[in-house]
Amino acid sequence: MAQKNDNKAQKPNIFVRMGRRLKETFSELKRVTWPTFPKVIKGTCVVLVVVAIFTVVVTAINYGLQELLQVITNIKGIGE
Repeated sequence: MAQKNDNKAQKPNIFVRMGRRLKETFSELKRVTWPTFPKVIKGTCVVLVVVAIFTVVVTAINYGLQELLQVITNIKGIGE
């Protein structure tokens, strides 16, 4: 139990810990390899194309299901 209290007493305050964390973050950011501008443009274009394709596919599925629902409800209405 006394050992736990010693560890708490040795723990630095929150401002010291935040300062250390901020310093570590900036040192990590210096080591990051940032992409070149053409790579960023290429990646953005790929994302936009994939989003457009998925939009078309989801819209087509939605339209197909909507038409199917209309066919089902019309058939049910005729039988009554």
